[in-house]
Amino acid sequence: MGNNTSNKSKAMPIETIFKLPSPLPSWPQAFITHGGGFAAGVIDLGGLQVRQVSTFSKVWATHEGGPDNLGATFYEPSSIPEGFHSLGFYSQPNNKPFFGWTLAAKNDDSSIEALKNPVDYSLVWNSESAKIKKDGNGYFWLPTPPEGYKATGIVVTTSPEKPPLDKIRCVRTEFTDQCEVDAWIWGPSKTNDGDGFNAYSLRPTIRGVQAMGVRAGTFFAQNGNGSASSMACLKNSNSNNTSSMPNQAQIKSIFQTYSPLIYLHPNEKYLPSSVTWYFTNGALLYHKGEESKPVPVDSTGSNLPQGGENDGTYWLDLPVDQAGKDRVKKGNLQSSEVYLHVKPMLGGTFTDIAIWVFYPFNGPSTAKVEIVDIPLGKIGEHIGDWEHLTLRVSNFNGELWRVYFSQHSGGTWVDASELEYDAGSNKVVSYSSLNGHAFYSKPGLVLQGSGGIGIRNDTKKSKLVVNTGLGYSLVSADYLGSGIIEPPWLNYLRKWGPKLDYDIAEEVKKVEKALPGRLKSAFEKFVNSLPNEIFGEEGPTGPKLKKNWSGDEV
Repeated sequence: MGNNTSNKSKAMPIETIFKLPSPLPSWPQAFITHGGGFAAGVIDLGGLQVRQVSTFSKVWATHEGGPDNLGATFYEPSSIPEGFHSLGFYSQPNNKPFFGWTLAAKNDDSSIEALKNPVDYSLVWNSESAKIKKDGNGYFWLPTPPEGYKATGIVVTTSPEKPPLDKIRCVRTEFTDQCEVDAWIWGPSKTNDGDGFNAYSLRPTIRGVQAMGVRAGTFFAQNGNGSASSMACLKNSNSNNTSSMPNQAQIKSIFQTYSPLIYLHPNEKYLPSSVTWYFTNGALLYHKGEESKPVPVDSTGSNLPQGGENDGTYWLDLPVDQAGKDRVKKGNLQSSEVYLHVKPMLGGTFTDIAIWVFYPFNGPSTAKVEIVDIPLGKIGEHIGDWEHLTLRVSNFNGELWRVYFSQHSGGTWVDASELEYDAGSNKVVSYSSLNGHAFYSKPGLVLQGSGGIGIRNDTKKSKLVVNTGLGYSLVSADYLGSGIIEPPWLNYLRKWGPKLDYDIAEEVKKVEKALPGRLKSAFEKFVNSLPNEIFGEEGPTGPKLKKNWSGDEV
């Protein structure tokens, strides 16, 4: 083939089927019951049984457009267990290894007809006039549901003839929930411009611990500015909607299977520690109006104010003496442990294990201004730094689906197929950025900014590593009731660090002095666009005050 490097001459990622590096263990006490129990294969949504199907037959593929301009592939679920029915087809971009699922459903209540055939199909789009590399032509059909039912997926064919009415099922309205578009899967152009044809994955509109929307694993296709309101997700209306969540022994087994390794940067000076180490090494509790009389915090935080609200009347700080300050700022890797918050997600069909990591101190930021690196003085520094990773695990089989990496005020979901794993195990590898401690799935530089100007987030493998499976404690899992006792420090809802009193404008001026004229205004504009948490103006709060504690990751 010589120097031909077209897409067709190279195997695309989707041509690789992703499997976790190691077989899953036998989960302890995995009760195989009628639609109940963790990893039982079937989940009862209250009259509608569902199970994950991850065997598919390829229907149609494109080889350009979409993410990375590599096209996408569209699949029909196959090998569906007897009595179950398809709810829609599956699709994913070609720039990722093949890894996905859709739900198949079965009526489980003879008094209610939960599933019905569509009464017709309408053609959303076909590829006949699309000037793209493709395998023949694709036709996208939106099911027309009977009255009182909703469509939860699209059908794709390679023929202009309408699909058979029994190809998929529509779902009775009370078993459905409102959904919205999630990730862009494909469109004929290289960018997701919203104009013309596009395909997107779907997710429930309302997500969180109390939300009952269930992701069906299907996709939505729109031509022009169509709305996802014509499609629905599923809904868990089972009164015992956490019946498929793991028990304590299963949580332990899940975490031992996937427990991340967190690599710190080789130049990291500000290491994590356990909360107990921080408290027993001089952390102080301050009360407004009594600043001259700080109180040492006891080892469990039992003398911290409990509950209430973050009203600015209490805050934690480092020891008063400089030697103590400097020592505690550096943290203590040997003592470090992570803290697990386990919660139901997507209507109890998935388990989220949020892994909280504590650092006594967040170091200063460094800006990259084109080719110049500039230390930002005190900007970025703050005391008491909480960061987290979240494992999202299927309650159908215990398989890791994706991991959330928190990064400053946001973060990123990464599919299991795109993660790095440790030496043939299923243990996830993560990287903590230098000084700022944002989490990333790959080493290297991520620039927080645009146009060649931004805050540096540097990550690299080193001998400094947190093996989360060796030091962790389960601190919260509401669905397990009184079986989990939350430590007092978790219900301390005030600041874990003081409001910093340095002059931001003065710090910025110091930095600007080092810049050539043409970069001064660009840098100033960039600094003005940064969120407050970069500046560390306010002391940070603990895990329970973060939006993701009861909501989804954002």
